[in-house]
Amino acid sequence: MNKMLSTGSRSYTPHDYQKRGIKMLIQQACAGLFLDPGLGKTSISLAAMKLLLAKPVIKGVLVIAPLRAVYNVWPGEVEKWTDFKDMSYTIIHGVEDERLEMLWGEQTDLYFINPEGIPWLAQQLAKTPRDKWPFDVLIVDESTKFKNATSKRFKALRGLIPKFRRRYILTGTPTPNGLMDLFGQIYILDEGTALGRYITHYRNNYFYSSGFGGYTWTPRLSAMEEITAKIHPLVLRMRHEDYLTLPPLVNQHTWLTLPKEARDLYKGIEDNFIATVGDDVVIAPNAAAAGIKCRQVLNGALYINEAHDWQLIHDVKLEAIQDLVEELSGQPLLIFYEFNHDRERLQEALKWPAIGQQSAKKDSELMNLFNAGALPGLIAHPASAGHGLNLQGACAHVAWFGLTWNLEHYDQAIRRVWRQGNEAQRVVVHHFCITDSLDKVVVQTLGQKDRTQTSFMEQVRAYNRS
Repeated sequence: MNKMLSTGSRSYTPHDYQKRGIKMLIQQACAGLFLDPGLGKTSISLAAMKLLLAKPVIKGVLVIAPLRAVYNVWPGEVEKWTDFKDMSYTIIHGVEDERLEMLWGEQTDLYFINPEGIPWLAQQLAKTPRDKWPFDVLIVDESTKFKNATSKRFKALRGLIPKFRRRYILTGTPTPNGLMDLFGQIYILDEGTALGRYITHYRNNYFYSSGFGGYTWTPRLSAMEEITAKIHPLVLRMRHEDYLTLPPLVNQHTWLTLPKEARDLYKGIEDNFIATVGDDVVIAPNAAAAGIKCRQVLNGALYINEAHDWQLIHDVKLEAIQDLVEELSGQPLLIFYEFNHDRERLQEALKWPAIGQQSAKKDSELMNLFNAGALPGLIAHPASAGHGLNLQGACAHVAWFGLTWNLEHYDQAIRRVWRQGNEAQRVVVHHFCITDSLDKVVVQTLGQKDRTQTSFMEQVRAYNRS
């Protein structure tokens, strides 16, 4: 899909902090923008690329981004501003023949692809001399998609990295699960100069093994300071608190009690990894699987076989959500769910649409209606709706039907609503949790991860200001 001209009617006038980002991308061949959502990572990148293309210093730009950002965010920013009206783009997605035509067809300025397409792209580029590639700049949007240095997508990208003359990464949550997440992202920029060429080097230099079997890597006391000192020339950290006026964020936790039968079922899985549900026996092969099944029970349903047939256990959380909807009296509510049976039950009870279940075009239509206040609510999964979506138009309430362990998904999901442009007096995040259960552990774990990431980001920010 190619877009040659923008229909935007607004002129892009960057704020001073955005000018800092643009300047950095122009002056440095490799750089990372660690910017909170709402500070304009996409528009900063487009402005810098436009200037480099005009010189011309570069030939074309490959942007790797989550699928919905590929279809909505990046094209949306190109079309939003008159300043980018001359920038053409191609979305590399679809069946094989379509992707080949998009890759090797008419030259455009920008090429958008999602991370899952990188192994395929690497195969195609390997067959072609470097000077025939349509791009020589790489932008990885939401670079934590490549934090796992052993993943298939990272290994595929690793072979391509030296071929790009300029490389940039964008994220607001670089360390969602701790400092170990940094290696793959920083490697994209410098091929291992700062943190080591291999993940084993990084681990041995800054961590020590702990936990059962020695498979947990704990940072050494000086690790954060040493790592920050190594990477600070490469990255720019900016917080929304320093540049934007956002409504206060209020966290509310509603603690609920399971009925006795559901509590007994939960304890059976938690203690013995086995439970009887009606005529079915549910067995968890290990502690991790038992944890997933326990959290299903806490949300109210349980998968009973590999075909993902499920059985209702209770409606405690669902009834609490319905009470909240009634209390809000039509004020828009964004609900995040964890398991598919959560979504099915929510949709059946509320008759609300869920984004991520149909085409990107249909999702875009739903989001426009939601932002206009024409829908009372939307249902979404944090993994698919946590990046690149702007849902702050009319919404000031977010609810977690089932909490995620993933800090990045949690933080980014909330920031779909808590961001620039939300004129509400406050944004309220409602957490529905079961007492004396894994829900409490998830809440505590998210808090611990947040403290680690906040400390790291503050150190990077301090270096930027020194």
